[in-house]
Amino acid sequence: MLEIEGLTLAYGEHVVVRELTLRAAAGEVLCVLGPSGCGKSTLLRAVAGLEPPVTGTIRLDGRDLAGVRPDRRGVGLMFQDHALFPHRSVGDNVGFGPRMHGLPAAETARRVTEALRLVGLTGMEDRKITALSGGERQRVALARGIAPRPRLLMLDEPLGSLDRALQSRLLEELPEVFAELGITVLYVTHDQQEALSLADRVAVMRAGRIEQLGTPDQLWRGPRTAFVARFLGLHHILEVEVAGGHASTPWGHLPVPGTTDGEWQVVLLPEALRVIDELRPLHRDELEVTGTVTSRRFAGDHVRVAVDTRAGPALNVPVWRGAPPEAGRSIRLGLDPAGVRVLDREPDGSEHP
Repeated sequence: MLEIEGLTLAYGEHVVVRELTLRAAAGEVLCVLGPSGCGKSTLLRAVAGLEPPVTGTIRLDGRDLAGVRPDRRGVGLMFQDHALFPHRSVGDNVGFGPRMHGLPAAETARRVTEALRLVGLTGMEDRKITALSGGERQRVALARGIAPRPRLLMLDEPLGSLDRALQSRLLEELPEVFAELGITVLYVTHDQQEALSLADRVAVMRAGRIEQLGTPDQLWRGPRTAFVARFLGLHHILEVEVAGGHASTPWGHLPVPGTTDGEWQVVLLPEALRVIDELRPLHRDELEVTGTVTSRRFAGDHVRVAVDTRAGPALNVPVWRGAPPEAGRSIRLGLDPAGVRVLDREPDGSEHP
């Protein structure tokens, strides 16, 4: 439904997006995830017609958008700062798009009512923007993007200014809104939790290019580079030497079938590590890692235990049940090879986000 081919965008001599190719299917929620300055917002502005490409094409439903005015593209863009009219009512803000498209007053009012229902603000048409909370303003901005019924809805860091509780609530509600609308969504964020929670697919962006594209499960269980792994919050990355299908680690050898001999990086997924005790002894295919607990951190539904392994790097291990070991206590960990992934080499050597 959305096709971006070989897109390059620049501000003067500074290239922001480099020969980017990306496609979104009809009805898909596609999240573009990446750090500040990687070109995410500029990409949205180009699709909306607010930034001219240096090279490349953008098509919507097969239609080339080159030279098409922003208001004729059939796309909606919700800006990070909401860009609401502060001295107008909620209804006036939400109805702005339909009015600009020349819809009759009755149809505009109907769309305002429907959009506010979708975002949970039924009956608030006459409220002033200045009287709303931050979360309510966020919802009004979303309703304004929905009201014109665009074929493509684009959201630029829509939850960035909200507190954690409100973010969590909207992360639960937004998929229902998107599903009811049935439109294609291009969602930009730097927050991996948002992307993994909302998206059908996630495109991890780095320095103007797509580093990896896949479903949330594919990215989480199979990051291809150290950059992607770290940006997803997977920080247990080891430098290893591979020989004969086995990687040497500080705690022993791990099978890495299909990997050529040489120096590589591997990442330990969260499920790769667990605490060993009398009830859950070491499995036959696991490596044993010993160390000392240095700290514990409460993380809601589990406790993260920091372990000094002495032989290798420090590890953070989730403890999901039972009393977590106290600081200073010796501990045994099981390292499961099934939770280890070999990472692609990065030619420029700059794997950090």
